[in-house]
Amino acid sequence: MSKHWCDTSVVPRKLRICRDARQQAHRFVSYSFDDDGSLVLKARLPAETGALVLKALNAAMEEVPAETSDAPAGVPTVKLPARTRRADALGMIAESFMAHGMEGMSGGDRHQIVVHVAAETLRDKSAGCCKIEHGPSIAAETARRLACDASVVALVENDEGEPLNVGRKTRTISPALRRALNARDRGCRFPGCCNTLYLDAHHIEHWANGGETKPSNLALMCRFHHRLVHEGDVSIQVLDDGALRFVRRDGRCFDSIAPEHTQPLAEWTDLVGQHQRGDIHIDRNTAATRWCGEGMDYGLAVEVLLAQGRRVDV
Repeated sequence: MSKHWCDTSVVPRKLRICRDARQQAHRFVSYSFDDDGSLVLKARLPAETGALVLKALNAAMEEVPAETSDAPAGVPTVKLPARTRRADALGMIAESFMAHGMEGMSGGDRHQIVVHVAAETLRDKSAGCCKIEHGPSIAAETARRLACDASVVALVENDEGEPLNVGRKTRTISPALRRALNARDRGCRFPGCCNTLYLDAHHIEHWANGGETKPSNLALMCRFHHRLVHEGDVSIQVLDDGALRFVRRDGRCFDSIAPEHTQPLAEWTDLVGQHQRGDIHIDRNTAATRWCGEGMDYGLAVEVLLAQGRRVDV
């Protein structure tokens, strides 16, 4: 990468690891209404989300007229400032979402943002260039997460940072492979997650480290759990029956069983013994619900709460 781009070697390792976590923890969008009724927005977004929002705004601004179109006849038009056009573009993005809704984002260049990362940084997580184009630097593990399911262009440079060869853009996950993963996983593979939208194809062994781009080395994951696996130091093990085992740093683990795959069950007597040791008694009435599906009577609920409050006061 070019010499003038950010070199993450000047950033302490602990700071690089925690940077993405801090960005996620402090993200927010707040709003208020001004005296004239205008909506006032304030936001703090992680670097990758911010780059995506700016990309969408810039794309929408191309559809916004650069000059006023409602001026009376004979009155010269006025060139609109960029911030005004950006506000109109934001409205267009909202209209587009309301018209088309959430899409599965199952193919194409979904992010539409460019990340420059040195090959050794992507492969070894070592210090080096790792930067969003026209934006801030990012952690190496964040770049590895984004590269799991993205388009890749190989750029070879000399010692002076001058390009020698630019390869073709290739997608790490082809549309056909994406369809196969959708049919197999049917959503996020993280145990207990039922998210079926905005899924990434995660390389269990990253392709930068020689991992193959094939179904046995891939798992669909939602954005939250994909980030947890990379930035949260959660490793994945593939078991003999095709299930995935997610292992945390403290050694705790939980398994994810793919559809049509099963795991051998332990002896049922072991479960009975565990219940007896824990003084747990289970019969046909355990956890039986008396709810028949009727709507909640909020008036009765409020009366009961008030009655409970009066007893406490007395």
